Amino acid sequence: MKRRDFVSDFLVGGALLGSRGSAVAQETGAPPQRARSAAPEGVFVERPASGTPHAGKVLAAIQPHTDDIPIFAGGTVAKLVNEGYTGYLIRTTNDEMVGTGGTGQRVLDNERDTEGVAKALGLQKVFNLEYRNHQMDDIARVELRARLIHLIRLLRIDTIVCYDPWGIYEENPDHYVTAQVVEASCWMAGLEFDYPEQLAAGLQPHAVKEKYYFARGPQIVNRVVDISPWIDRKVEANLANKTQGPCGDNGARLRAKLAGQKLKLPLLGGDDDVANREYIKNIVLDYDSPYQRGVPSDKELGRKYGAEWAEAFHYIGPRQSQLDRYISEHAVPL
Repeated sequence: MKRRDFVSDFLVGGALLGSRGSAVAQETGAPPQRARSAAPEGVFVERPASGTPHAGKVLAAIQPHTDDIPIFAGGTVAKLVNEGYTGYLIRTTNDEMVGTGGTGQRVLDNERDTEGVAKALGLQKVFNLEYRNHQMDDIARVELRARLIHLIRLLRIDTIVCYDPWGIYEENPDHYVTAQVVEASCWMAGLEFDYPEQLAAGLQPHAVKEKYYFARGPQIVNRVVDISPWIDRKVEANLANKTQGPCGDNGARLRAKLAGQKLKLPLLGGDDDVANREYIKNIVLDYDSPYQRGVPSDKELGRKYGAEWAEAFHYIGPRQSQLDRYISEHAVPL
């Protein structure tokens, strides 16, 4: 199935989330945004905000592998950081199965790339948890949960960006294990009796309030983020991911291959650096991504929602209690 044929089905699920649609902006106190194009019911389009409305808030971009955030959420992470978030990058595996050379060299190369990704996206620090690549279905999940809760409390994380724990057809155990443990950690970090040794060390309960979940296959989508001003930052993050990213030197190699056939693609420009950048921007993020399976490319999604480039998420925001909602709607002055 072509991505463009999947767009309608891809977004239908958003309409099922009664608490999330156009009311999301009111519930979450979202910053004022530019006028937005019409969107299907249940799908909120998050546009660039002026100033730094998220100043004082903390973001964690959590990924199993160093290429995940750059491909699926690099634009959104760059946007949120630009709008005031202090951001951190958490990588759960050591990426030992991807790269060249021996195992140690592959681990080192991916660690360096992860630092480059964080720098490109404006993130303050990287935490590498170093679980064995492709083997996270064999780990003690309670251990990972304790480590993530420690980081949530230590850093006072308000918002996370991660794989969707409910994304279907996900075959990589690193992806779904990370996502499922992250989901449990987000609320459990706010409880007063879990992991009392952390509290004894001076940490305080702190629950994550917002989640931007992405998937590389079908999922419920109720938020589309306009990343147009940050598309070049997203390209930079993917360029930094030299060892296992979508480019490496793919643009340069394609340019050389075509030259050997007496052909050229004008978009690849006249040198290898331009070729690599344009390959990411125009091939990977638009025409033929090998990562997204049956879902719209960033370019296709942008066209649908009146933006040049966009990313899609299952967004879960702060929830107002039913009692608080009732009081706000019905309370009157004495």
